[in-house]
Amino acid sequence: MIPTLILVLACIHAAVLEEQYVIPDNIDVDEILKNDRLLKNYANCVLEKGSCTPEGERLKKAIPEALQNECAKCNDDVRQKARKIIHQIIEKHPDLWKQLEAKYDPNGDYKKKYKELIEKEGLQI
Repeated sequence: MIPTLILVLACIHAAVLEEQYVIPDNIDVDEILKNDRLLKNYANCVLEKGSCTPEGERLKKAIPEALQNECAKCNDDVRQKARKIIHQIIEKHPDLWKQLEAKYDPNGDYKKKYKELIEKEGLQI
């Protein structure tokens, strides 16, 4: 299972439908990753530095639960896209990664919890 940290720090949009986190069809993860303005807007939402779209607001509300329960409500699509996004953010936006870590894992508890999975993904954080 991809760690919940990936979901959270990737800044993907999620909606809670039928007790699962999903990425709505109208959200193009690749487009967000290619567009610094869009990525910044979504990051500002989850970092509480800016306004949120309805999807961003749902993500922001889901983050604490997702971190606690290892993203038990994530489907395979979310896990696959989250993996892609987290790699992109770490490689291309390390400052954003640090901000997200500071907000959602200030004591490093989740980093420790998901250490094995982070290493398996080959992430250098």
